[in-house]
This record gives sequence, structure tokens and C-alpha cells, in this order.
Amino acid sequence: MYVSTRGSADKLTAAAAIAQGIAPDGGLFVPEAIPSVDKAALTGLLPLSYQERAAAILALFLPDYTQAELNSCIAGAYGGAKFTSPAVAPVTRVTDDMFALELWHGPTSAFKDMALQLLPRLLSCALNKIDEQAELVILVATSGDTGKAALEGFKDVEQTRVMVFYPEDGVSQIQRLQMITQEGSNLTVFAVKGNFDDAQTGVKHIFNDSAFNSTLAQRGFKLSSANSINWGRLVPQIVYYFSAYADLVQGKHLTLGSPVNFVVPTGNFGNILAGYYAKCMGLPVNKLICASNSNNVLTDFLTTGVYNRNRQFYKTHSPSMDILISSNLERLLYHMGNNDPAQVAHWMHELSTKGEYRVSPEQLQAIQAIFPSGWVDDAETAATIGRIHKDYGYSLDPHTAVAWKVAEDYRRKSGDTTPQVIVSTASPFKFNETVLAALTENDGVKAKSEFAALNQLSELTGLPIPPALAELESKPVRHTAVCGKHAMPDVVKATLHITE
Repeated sequence: MYVSTRGSADKLTAAAAIAQGIAPDGGLFVPEAIPSVDKAALTGLLPLSYQERAAAILALFLPDYTQAELNSCIAGAYGGAKFTSPAVAPVTRVTDDMFALELWHGPTSAFKDMALQLLPRLLSCALNKIDEQAELVILVATSGDTGKAALEGFKDVEQTRVMVFYPEDGVSQIQRLQMITQEGSNLTVFAVKGNFDDAQTGVKHIFNDSAFNSTLAQRGFKLSSANSINWGRLVPQIVYYFSAYADLVQGKHLTLGSPVNFVVPTGNFGNILAGYYAKCMGLPVNKLICASNSNNVLTDFLTTGVYNRNRQFYKTHSPSMDILISSNLERLLYHMGNNDPAQVAHWMHELSTKGEYRVSPEQLQAIQAIFPSGWVDDAETAATIGRIHKDYGYSLDPHTAVAWKVAEDYRRKSGDTTPQVIVSTASPFKFNETVLAALTENDGVKAKSEFAALNQLSELTGLPIPPALAELESKPVRHTAVCGKHAMPDVVKATLHITE
């Protein structure tokens, strides 16, 4: 069963929690108990395909789905030719003891595909299970990659409408083109005048507006989410931590039971939180290293115990991490705060009203034991992209480069020689301008078109341009709407043809 981090919502089955998205008290759904995996179960994962590993792990969290239902959802998400790698999420050895877990071989060239190819299928199945008749209105705030992945995953899915809100000047040109050219009769995209936190806060306010939700319900609509606040978006991400570990053992880079560190470029804290669940289940994870860019609110929190969003917001080379309110941290606070929803509700109220909260020294110590942290600015990010390509012939996108540099810094400062897996979250082609400038040490590439830059990057790295990115050049723009952050409820109503 699933409960709210803030305590005042009813316990729900997995299907009901996934359909609802966010708890009615504003909290996030978490499993009442985290399942465990023993050494025998880990051994059993070794020879399996990614799809088979997914079926084994997801069954532990989604017991109200039959195995046949899970197998069908998983086959639809990861089967066929949707992922360019047969391994789905391959692990590449870059140095003797540093590996890249490549999560960007899906249809939108970013790690969000790992969850957002599966979530629509889990959600459709859930609607049948709970006999939900309303049309789901899925609101998505995106810092770049979630938007496109949600649009692609939910395209023409029955009983759903999807509205994506992205910061007007806060995504890469490729990310923007991916969203505004998206086909699908049930999809709408809006640029928001503001940053990602404005878009995310606007979506949360709509979810928490009971009068607004009542109006929607009267017209046959019900809100849900495809952001990682939805458990159905987070649970698929647990799988690739297990799969990466199994691949390392299979490849004889690790012996079963020996520890590994995962280094995760982090914005909304969902990706790294999935690693925390894997660790709690029994995966031999030593540290989960939290890597941030200049929007280093998480680094400061993990260093001081004070979460303070009252700070300057930076637009960086790694825009998917340009976030000052990390929603999924609420789930970690719940699990590491003795499952005390009253305490979590107090912290979230403090964050909402004052912009900051403080955990106790004991809680900070417990968190720091698992989550070392660090941050990297744009200059270091670019230098890392250039250096790793020159030294190892391996191409990093800016987010992965942030994680790589933080991993090096952590190892130097701590002396921890545990093998490190860098969680690689996007193809370098999604951020071609930044990567090309780093590889050529020439900012003049900014004058090139996105597509000339794609071709030059392909020539320079020897890597093929992902087909879905190459075809953007000829796709017509379908979404041009722009709204202010306070107008988001109005544009939702207008899109649904709701008049007062």
C-alpha cells in the first residue's frame, strides 16, 4: 500500500496511487514498506534481459498488477526498436573503475524515456483496475527532457490529455524543438514566462486547488501527473540501478556483493532517489553522490542541513538541473525522518512560506552517510567534456559532465576507491552547441544552426545523430502558446473548453 509523505491521505493501492499522481494533502505517495532483495534474487537477475529484470523488480512494488499486465507494459515500453541499444540501458567502461550508465538510447535521447515509455502503460492499466471513468488531465512541468518524453509516451493514449509547461528561455534549442513540433491529438505545449520552478510551482498549485479540481470533476476531468512526483514515474527508475549492477557483475568488473558508487546529476532528486530505494532494497550501493550545477541548493542542503531556495537562479549549460525546489527530496525526508509525516508537512510548510527549512544534526548526519555531494560551474563542465573526450574518446553531455567532475572531486577528497558508475542522463547531441564548443574550444559554434552543429558534432565524435533529432529540421511547429506563470490555471481551463 502507498501512503502520503504528509500523512493525511488514505492508503492506496499502487494502481490508485499512480492514477492519482499526487496525494490530496499535497504530499507524495511512498510505499508503506520497502521490499527487500537478497543475494539469491540478485544472482537471479544476472542472466536476464533488461525487460526481465524490470518485471522482477517492478512486481515487488506493484503487487496489484498481474505478471501478465506488467510483462505487457514492459514489452510495450522497452521492446521493438524504441531503444537503439538492445541492452536498453547499457553500461560502458570508460576508465579502469569509472563506468557510464547510458540512459539515453530511447526515442527522445534522454533518461526520462526510461520511465515515460512505461508510465502511460502503467497508468492505462491502472485506470481499468480502479474503474476510473474520468478523462485524465496530465500536467507536466519540465526543465527540458521530461516534457518531450511525456509527450512522446502519452501521444494519442486514450482517456488522457497532456499539457506541458516549459520555461520560455530555460531549455536548449533542441529540447524546445522536440516539444513544439510534437504530434498527437491529445497534447498541448505552453512556454511559461519564468523559470522551471515557476512552472513546477504553478502545476502544484493547480493540483492543490480544491475548487479548481471540483470544477474539473464536474466536467468529467481528473488531474494526474507525469512528473517524478508520480510514483509510476519514479518506480521504473529503480530498475536500471539493479540492471547496471548486474551488468557489472556479468562483465566481471565486480564480484557479486561488492559495493559500487553511483554518481547522479541531480535537479528534482528523482533519479538519485530511485538509487536510494535500490540501496534500501539490498543492492550493494556504497554511496549515492549528488552532483549539482551552479544552482547548488542540494549541495548546500547536504552540507549544512538547511534547504534554502531564496537564492539567485542561474541559467546553465545543464538546463535540466536548473532547479531550486527539488520535489523528490520530500520522499527522502520522510524515509530518513522515521516516517514522520507531521515533521515532513512542517518542513514543506516552511519551504512554502519562508523558502527554507532545517533538519536536525542527527538527520543531516544520517543523510550525509549516504549522499556525498558537490557542484560544478559551466566552465568546469565544458572543460570536463573536452578533457574526457580527449583522454578517453568518450563524449559527455553537460549533465553527465557535471556528474563526472563531481565524481573525480569526491574521489580525490575522500580517498574512496569504490568503483564509480556515472549516471549518464542525455545524449551529447541534445546539447550539441555546448558540447561542440567544449570539444573545439570555440564559442563561435553558437552562430551555426542547430542542425549544422549536429552534423559537425557527429563528424567530430564519430557518433551517429539520433534519428529523432535529425528529423526535427523538417518537422512543422505545432505549439506556439506562451503564458504567464499566474495564468496557468486559465490556460488549462481554456484548453479543456471549460467556461465559468
